Amino acid sequence: MKPMTDGKTTVAELRERVLAFVREREWGQFHSPKNLSMALAAESGELMEHFLWAESKASLDVVRDPKKRPAIEHELADVVIYALEFANICGIDLAAAIGAKMAANAGKYPVEKSRGRADKYTEL
Repeated sequence: MKPMTDGKTTVAELRERVLAFVREREWGQFHSPKNLSMALAAESGELMEHFLWAESKASLDVVRDPKKRPAIEHELADVVIYALEFANICGIDLAAAIGAKMAANAGKYPVEKSRGRADKYTEL
């Protein structure tokens, strides 16, 4: 398996690797949208555990801690893997879905109203 980096690996390649991994293990039978969405939420919770009780600014120090970073990277990878498998099972084109969502967000959060603000679009 060739090494992967963000600059050289496409979303399609990631999806294919996840799909191949699942097929080799015959796990597709367990991967319903319900189960994958629950697994995604569970892994997100495991990622959040690393930052529990840390102040927002201190959470950057947690990520930079060389002893903690590998576990954080693994949890993030689990989240993304489940998201990719969800897209595989549901036939969702991630790039198209992200593009559509970013366009919708741009409409809800125009730069001139939202720059430097954390308010929800209904509060702008």
